[in-house]
Amino acid sequence: MNPLAWLVGGFGWSSLKALFLHPLRSMLTILGVAIGVASVIWLLAIGEGIGRAVQKQIEGLGADNIIVRSIKPPAEATAGRDGVFPYGITRDDLARIVETLPTVKRAVPIREVRREFRFLDRLVDGRMVGCTPEYAELTRLEIDRGRFLSQADCSDRQNVCVLSAETAEKLFPFEDPLGRAIKIERDYYQVVGVLKPRAPSAGIGGSLEAQDFSRDVYVPIETLWLRVGDLVITMRSGSFQGEKIELSQITLQAIDVAHVVETAEIIKATLTPHHPALDYGITVPLELLERARAMRLMFMLFLGIIAVISLLVGGIGIMNIMLATVTERTKEIGIRRALGAKQSDITRQFLRETVTLSMLGGTAGVLAGLACRPAINLMRWGIEQLMPHAVSTLPDIIRTMEPTVVNWSVPLAFGISVLVGVVFGLYPAIQAARLDPIDALRNE
Repeated sequence: MNPLAWLVGGFGWSSLKALFLHPLRSMLTILGVAIGVASVIWLLAIGEGIGRAVQKQIEGLGADNIIVRSIKPPAEATAGRDGVFPYGITRDDLARIVETLPTVKRAVPIREVRREFRFLDRLVDGRMVGCTPEYAELTRLEIDRGRFLSQADCSDRQNVCVLSAETAEKLFPFEDPLGRAIKIERDYYQVVGVLKPRAPSAGIGGSLEAQDFSRDVYVPIETLWLRVGDLVITMRSGSFQGEKIELSQITLQAIDVAHVVETAEIIKATLTPHHPALDYGITVPLELLERARAMRLMFMLFLGIIAVISLLVGGIGIMNIMLATVTERTKEIGIRRALGAKQSDITRQFLRETVTLSMLGGTAGVLAGLACRPAINLMRWGIEQLMPHAVSTLPDIIRTMEPTVVNWSVPLAFGISVLVGVVFGLYPAIQAARLDPIDALRNE
């Protein structure tokens, strides 16, 4: 006989009637199971919400970015040779990547050169960065005053620039830099924006290189190509050596973090035939991606274990009530046995009752679990009203986290609650079935 049919067969109002002979005790047992099921759903939802918030913060560091950089040949490779040596990634490489990779959401070309920036008698040595308007969003640069570069600035090759906070402070300690012009080499660039201070990004293992944004001046990349060009001449002891480099870097943003590694491999396969000297490097944030996955799994596992413990506590409550029920219904069991009921019939009767308890508790727990997000938002709002100062000191990840119910947690929690009912109800059911009919009938 099918075990499920054996257990469920005959299920009806009789199980409910038997349980609610003691309504308060049954309701408390159902509540215990419901709390356990709701705990599974709530804690997994909170873990998922925190995991997503952490992953979003990690993505804010550039976990979905792939950086392709030009690599200068070793000094010994060009020692003692005069002339112009081209190396690094090119504008054609950029076009090939954009046209052939559907997993790339955007590609931002960058050209960097070391320059001196002047205003009156003030001088700052820093990086002149030719870029596009998307660069600010990709590197998380924030405007303090004015604006960042626009598409019109690039297409019209305007002599405009945006200053980093430190560069603006050193060149314009007393004046408002907006609308003024700084001198770079022989050209003048009008300041259209100033950035907020940006902390240097730390290098993380072999994935992300450290980068200092403090002394940058950003100009349209088309303007840099026009005014500076691709050629850099270096004079050495009466001889000259030239470097021709079209792009210092291409920063690519994948459509999703999950596609980063795959996209990097395709980029490598695309560029290698055109760069036999391997004068480029690809930087992929592997450590950040692994940390995001590990942290998410850690939260889910840890909170899931706590939730399952709550369900086990509910199961112990089921065993407790069923053992008490067996004791109270000893005479009923004896009468049923005397009328011809088999041990399997008694076992099935008590198992049906425990499964009924666990199913009712599981259903209530699922309904409570699905209310996770509005309930937590309501509690958070109430705490903010009562203790606004204490809430403001909490980390952003706690104040802004949105719990997300994991789809598989609902059937999992309900299934575990039924399993708990069967497992913890099995011992009382067997105990009931093993009662001697004569001894049971003598019981008062």
